[in-house]
Amino acid sequence: MVASLAAFPAGVLALSLCAALPPYPLAWLGAGLCAGAAASRARARVALAAIAACALVAGFGYAAWRAHMRLADALPVQWEGQDVAIVGVVDDLPQADERGTRFAFTVEAIDTAQAVVPSRLSLGWYAAAPTADSPAPPIPVVHAGERWRLTVRLKRPHGYVNPAGFDLEAWLLEHDLRATGYVVAPHAAQRLDAFVGRFGDHVQRLRERVRARILAALPGAPYAGVLVALAIGDQRAIPESQWQVFNRTGVSHLISISGLHVTAFAALAGAAVLALARRFAWLTSRLPARKVAVAVGALLATAYVLLAGAEVPAVRTLAMLVVAAIGLWLGRPGTACCVWLWSLVAVMLLDPWAGFAPGFWLSFGAVGLLLFAGSGRLEEPLARAWRSRAARMLSEATRTQWAVTIGLVPGTLALFQQVSLVSAIANAFAIPVVTVLIVPLALAGILVPLDVLWRVAHGMLRALMWGLERLAALPSAAWASHAPMTWTLLVALAGVALMLAPRGLPGRFTGVLWLAPMLLMLPARPPPGEARITALDVGQGLAVVVQTATHALVYDTGPRFGDAGDAGGRLVVPVLRAFGVRALDALVVSHADTDHSGGALSLLAMVPARTLWSSLPIEHAIVQRAAAQGSVRRCDPDRTWMWDDVQFTILHPPPEHYDVDFKTNDRSCVLRIEASGRAALITGDIEARSEAVLLRDHAAALRADVLVVPHHGSRTSSTAAFIATVGPRVAIVTAGYRNRFGHPRGDVIARYERAGATIARTDLDGAIAVTLGATAPHAVAARREHARYWYDSPQTGD
Repeated sequence: MVASLAAFPAGVLALSLCAALPPYPLAWLGAGLCAGAAASRARARVALAAIAACALVAGFGYAAWRAHMRLADALPVQWEGQDVAIVGVVDDLPQADERGTRFAFTVEAIDTAQAVVPSRLSLGWYAAAPTADSPAPPIPVVHAGERWRLTVRLKRPHGYVNPAGFDLEAWLLEHDLRATGYVVAPHAAQRLDAFVGRFGDHVQRLRERVRARILAALPGAPYAGVLVALAIGDQRAIPESQWQVFNRTGVSHLISISGLHVTAFAALAGAAVLALARRFAWLTSRLPARKVAVAVGALLATAYVLLAGAEVPAVRTLAMLVVAAIGLWLGRPGTACCVWLWSLVAVMLLDPWAGFAPGFWLSFGAVGLLLFAGSGRLEEPLARAWRSRAARMLSEATRTQWAVTIGLVPGTLALFQQVSLVSAIANAFAIPVVTVLIVPLALAGILVPLDVLWRVAHGMLRALMWGLERLAALPSAAWASHAPMTWTLLVALAGVALMLAPRGLPGRFTGVLWLAPMLLMLPARPPPGEARITALDVGQGLAVVVQTATHALVYDTGPRFGDAGDAGGRLVVPVLRAFGVRALDALVVSHADTDHSGGALSLLAMVPARTLWSSLPIEHAIVQRAAAQGSVRRCDPDRTWMWDDVQFTILHPPPEHYDVDFKTNDRSCVLRIEASGRAALITGDIEARSEAVLLRDHAAALRADVLVVPHHGSRTSSTAAFIATVGPRVAIVTAGYRNRFGHPRGDVIARYERAGATIARTDLDGAIAVTLGATAPHAVAARREHARYWYDSPQTGD
C-alpha cells in the first residue's frame, strides 16, 4: 500500500518533465492498473517492486490522459486576434485595478459562425482611454455568477519563458484557462442574467461580498489586502512591497489560507461540536460523539477551504483531515505517514498539475519533514507540574520550528533562490498572532456583521507588520543564492534527513556538510575570453544579461506592468539569482522609454550595480538611485573597458544627440562586445537617423556576428545599409507576443534573411542565449532547450 501510494504521485509528477505528451495515455493508465492487479497476487518480494512500478505507470498515464483532454480544448491559431461574440458566465472572483477588471469566463455559447473558442477564458475588460473632450470613463463592473454576451479578442496561452522565474503557461494550464484576451466593443456588451446560481457561483459571490465588506470597513487601510487574503484567500490586492517583506522574513505561508489555518479552524470546530454532542444522549447512543465531531469538523473545514479559494496548501490539509476522518469512521485510522500519502494521492487525482505551484512542494514537504522528525522517538511521560508541561511544549515547538526551517532550505533555494535568515524569529511571533488572533477575528467578521472586528484585526496586523518590516530591513534578513543543480539538491535533502534523524544515529550533525555542494557549486560561467549573452523574454521591451568569467552586466531592464510590478523584479532578478549573480558590475539603461527602463528601480533595489551607464538626465530617479550605490556615467562614444579578456565599447549616442531636438530612441546607448575575435552589437531603440550616424562615425566597429535588432524590428530601423555593414550571423528580435505595434515587421525580417542572418525571436522562442567565443555563435532558444508539453508552439506567431 505505501509503495503504491508513493509511486502514483511520482508518476503524475514525472509527466511535468516531458517535452511532449506521450501517445495513447489511456493505454498507459490501463496497463498500469491491470499489471498492478496481477502483481498484487505475486510473491511478496516480487509484488512490492512490481506494484510500485505499475502505480508509477498508472500515475503517468492518468496525468497524460488529463493533459490530453485539457490541451485539446484549444484556441486555433486562425482565431487569434479575431473578434468573436460569445455568451458565458463570470466564473471567478473578478479583480479590478486602475486600468480595468480581469476575470475568468466560462463559455456557454459562441455566436460567431464557425468560430472555435475554449470553454474557459481569462478576460480583461479595460476602461477606454480619456480624451481631451471627455474624462476617463468608469472601470467596467462585473460580478461573479453573472451571464454576459461579450465580443472578445483572444490569443493562445503564451507567457514569458526564461531560464528562471514564473511560468505563466503552466499556471494557465493548471487553472484551466485555455486562452487569454480582452473585451472589445464594450458598448455592445449585454448582461443577460444578474446571477446564474450554480454552486460555484454562490461560493464566488460570497467571497466577493466578504471582500467588498472588508474593503468598505477599512477604506485606505494599508493592510486591507492582507486581511482579505487571510479571510478568503484572495492575495491579488497585496502590493509588491508587502510581498517583499513577507518573503524576506519567511512568513509568506501565513498570508495564504495555509494548512495551519485550516487545521486550527477544524480543531476548534470539532472541539465545539464534540462538547455539544456529548450533551445529547439520543445522539451518542447511536453514534460516538467523536465520530460526529470529526464529520462535522471535516464538513466545516471543507466550507472554509472553498471560501478560501481552494489553493493547494489548504486542499492538502483538507485531504489529510478527510482521510483521517474516514479512517476514524472505519475504525482503521492508519499511521500519519499513510494519511499523508493518501492526501497526496487525493490532491494529484483532483489536480494533476498541483506540482506546478511552489506551495505544493513547501506544504507537503513541511508536513513530511515533521512526520520524519517525529518518527522513531520515545514518548516521555507527561509531567504534572505546569512548568514542566510548559517547558516541554516550548521544547516541542522549538524542535518543530528547527525541523521546518532547516528542512525547507533546499526547496526554498531551488524554488526562489532566496532563503530568509530571520524566519525563525519572525515565525515565532507571527504564527501565534496570525493563527490565534487575526484569522479568528477575520472569520468572525464574516459571520457577525460588525466592522469593528475587522478594524481590531487590522490594528493587530499593523502592529505585526511594524515588527516584520524592521526585520526585513536588516541587511542580512535574507540570503540570495544561485539555482542549485539537481544532484546537489538531492545531496542536500539527504543531509537534511540525516540532521533530522533520531539522536542515537551516529554522525547525525555531519548532515550540515551535505549542504555544502548545493551552496558552493556555482552555475558554469564562461571561461576567460568568452562572453555569454542572454536576451530575456520580457514581452514588448528589452533586457539582456551579459556574463564573462567573473563579471556581469545588464543592458536594459524591460517594461513596467503598472502598479502590479515590472520586468526588473519579476523577470530579470530571478534570472540573475539563478545565474548566481548577487551584484552587477554594470547596468546599462539605454534610454528613458519605459519598455527599456521600467524595471530599473526594482532591479537596483534587489541587485545593486557598481556602475550605471545611461543617456538619462542627471535628475532621473534611476540615476539618483544608482548614484547611491556606485558611480554614474553617461553613454559617450568610444568609452571602453575590459573584463576577463572581453572588450566592451559604447559607440552611441554622440554628444549632440543629448539635445532636446532628438527623440529618446536616438539617444539609445549602443554597446559593442568583442570576445575572441567575435562581436555582438546591442542597439536599443535606435532608428534610421542614428544608424546613419553610426555608419558615418563607426563603420568599421559595426561588424558583428550577433545583433540585437534595433527597435524590436520596427520599420523605422534596420536600414539595408546598416544590415549590410553589420553582417550578423544571428539577429535577435526582442518583441512581445502579438504586440499591438506589429513588431517585428515582415519586411524587416525578410531584409535580415536576405542578408543571411538566422532569426531568433523572444516572442516565439523565449529567452535567446548566444556565446561569443572561438566558435561561430548560434542561438539557443529557451522554448526548445527546456521544452515542456504545455508550451505554446513557436510557429504560432505571424
